[in-house]
Amino acid sequence: MSDLLTGPAELLGREGPFARSLPRFAPRAQQQAMAAAVAETLDAGGLLVAEAGTGTGKTFAYLAPVFQRAGRVVISTGTKALQDQLFQRDIPVVKQALASPLHVALLKGRANYLCLHRLDLAGQSREIALPRTAARLQQVRAWAGRTRSGEIGELADIPGNDPFWHQVTSNAENCLGQECPAYADCHVVKARRAAQEADVVVINHHLLFSDILLRREGFGELLPQAQAFILDEAHQLPELASRFFGTALGGRQLGELARDSQRALYALSADMPQLEADARALEQCVEAFRLALGEGQRQAAWPAASVSPALDAAMHRLQDGLLALLEQLETAAGRDKALENCWRRAQLLGARLRLFAGGADDEGAEGMAPGGRITWFETGARSFTLHVTPMDFAATFRASLERYQSAWVFTSATLAVGEDFSHFCARLGIDDARTARWDSPFDYAANALLYLPRDLPEPGMPRYTAAVVEAARPVLAASGGRAFMLFTSHHALQEAARLFARMEGFDYPVFVQGTLPHNELLERFRRAGDGVLLGTGSFWEGVDVRGPALSCVIIDKLPFAPPDDPVFQARAAVMKAAGGNPFRDYQLPAAVIALKQGVGRLIRDVDDRGVLMLCDPRLLGKSYGNVFLRDLPPMRRVRTVEEVACFFEGVTMGAED
Repeated sequence: MSDLLTGPAELLGREGPFARSLPRFAPRAQQQAMAAAVAETLDAGGLLVAEAGTGTGKTFAYLAPVFQRAGRVVISTGTKALQDQLFQRDIPVVKQALASPLHVALLKGRANYLCLHRLDLAGQSREIALPRTAARLQQVRAWAGRTRSGEIGELADIPGNDPFWHQVTSNAENCLGQECPAYADCHVVKARRAAQEADVVVINHHLLFSDILLRREGFGELLPQAQAFILDEAHQLPELASRFFGTALGGRQLGELARDSQRALYALSADMPQLEADARALEQCVEAFRLALGEGQRQAAWPAASVSPALDAAMHRLQDGLLALLEQLETAAGRDKALENCWRRAQLLGARLRLFAGGADDEGAEGMAPGGRITWFETGARSFTLHVTPMDFAATFRASLERYQSAWVFTSATLAVGEDFSHFCARLGIDDARTARWDSPFDYAANALLYLPRDLPEPGMPRYTAAVVEAARPVLAASGGRAFMLFTSHHALQEAARLFARMEGFDYPVFVQGTLPHNELLERFRRAGDGVLLGTGSFWEGVDVRGPALSCVIIDKLPFAPPDDPVFQARAAVMKAAGGNPFRDYQLPAAVIALKQGVGRLIRDVDDRGVLMLCDPRLLGKSYGNVFLRDLPPMRRVRTVEEVACFFEGVTMGAED
């Protein structure tokens, strides 16, 4: 174990262990300062909220103090990809540099592990007659015989988003727990035991919130008692908290209940034709309800939509279908643990469905008082989810943290607006946290250019996306492709994809989000070397493309929450009634933080060079545009395509504001 008398600045300094063991390691004052702040929090306790700009090296800044000390620490990341990177790449480097004996475990949610019982059920179901399902089952069975962890990411031949995984993994609703016939060999149980014994446990935010809810409801815990929690990519926490402290009911949950009921019957060879018929009828009711919600992808408030006679009728049919299956499952529950589990799930889903059918009791959604919740829905191409979201969850989140009696470090490249952390901290109820901020050490002034094109229409105009694509075309010619075009909506993304498909003389390969799995799309973009990737949502953050393959980031407009977003509308109304300013206090800071995430895709390494094109004319035409511009890295600002071309050619022209 490293000597604690050696401070973080020395550990990460020019003569420290990282410099000795890593050939390309370069000391950074920002990294050393952050490591010192993390070390102080680990020793003294309390809460630290730390923003570290791209290139600070925040991962080593928090790992170095962790592995210099004894004591149990839980590290949570925003995505499974970052979780794997920490466990497989970053932590081994830090452990070796510091000669640390601390034991590390990786723990993911149960849906990431093969369920041996459900694998057995899948082999007995009628779906096995389908050629594609039979082929998938054969692949998984062969892998099941050799895997030690059971983590489905090991089997690269089947993408993580393949629907087959739902048949052979479990979730909190369909897991049989200790009553499962395969419990002794359960991969989830083994992973959790390893986590309980480890000094450092690497998890993701979804698993953290699952643990928070278990402790809050008095049902135990998933994670070990820890001296400290370090939450990376912490900017995601408010949105996740909003979802986890609410209630959701999705068409997939109902469909899986119906299919699991049938699989349990087949496994028993039970002759219950009415149960099977009711399960199939429920699937049809789910499909009909999705159609009644309308075409396309959208979000809307439930009270306004539910007055539709067609939707009301579809809701009653869905309730009746679920009730019919529930009654059959209640009769069959004593015959088998799997059928009993389905019966309990049907009860839970029925209670949630009543929240949207006017049958909620005075206590509201799972303990939330009436008026303190927002009911809304969202639809995908073939899916739907009904949501009950708390109006305010700050007090709930803060009380949850205090149950752990641990130190907490929240870190990300995007938590503040300027030097102000109040938007992030207030949403999570951590107003008393210590805050610190470090700018990126990258030389943006020399290596990056901010292009604000002239004469674009206002974002609300009908042909705005077409104008953005047209303005981007000469920039893409100057950059030789090698670009991300980031959109604030799926509608704009799809419109841009159609425009590029019809564009004559555009020779760069175009990669469109949704046409391939996320990782495969990104890998093809990297290999192409001159591609243009059109993305939204997940491509705004957590995507790391270093080197010349990504030399231009084009953002269509400022990422404000859509004005018809039902959650925003409800919270804005409450803020306005209390005398607040929803735009200034909520919508604007959230958009600034989101824009910083998108901008952060451009420069990922010290040698990277690139152009950031922000198309939204409100940056210069509205007074609030300066709030966004002040929070961008210090890049030279230009207004003409010729200056962009000169940048890529290595010629410098005068800046124009």
